[in-house]
Amino acid sequence: MIKKIDHIAIAVENLERAIETFKSVLGCASETIIIEEVASENVRVALIPLGESRIELLQPLGDDNAIARFLAKNGEGMHHIALETDDISHETERLESSGLKPLGSQKEGAGGKQIIFLHPKQTNRVLLEITQEPH
Repeated sequence: MIKKIDHIAIAVENLERAIETFKSVLGCASETIIIEEVASENVRVALIPLGESRIELLQPLGDDNAIARFLAKNGEGMHHIALETDDISHETERLESSGLKPLGSQKEGAGGKQIIFLHPKQTNRVLLEITQEPH
């Protein structure tokens, strides 16, 4: 079962500049922001808390990854919405049984979470990510 919106991801050209913008917009302190690199996606990520959810800023680390291609095609902006579940394997099976095919296989994302994506062609032009907290 999907529990909540885990995060809203925004593709950015310059992570530091985007962090400053969102710190101003959200009124949050620097020490609440987590910055990490996600090797599986070849990106730098800033996770900014917002209630029970987060804003996730994504900066590509090179020109050959999904975020770099997104920025080249669309410019900066919303990339995906992530939905949290307690059982990503069960959710994947449930989604597949309803005719939705995940993009690729389950892998590790930011914060050690297990993730899988659904293609926007299947979900009203919104890239959806399903996430599960690490055990």
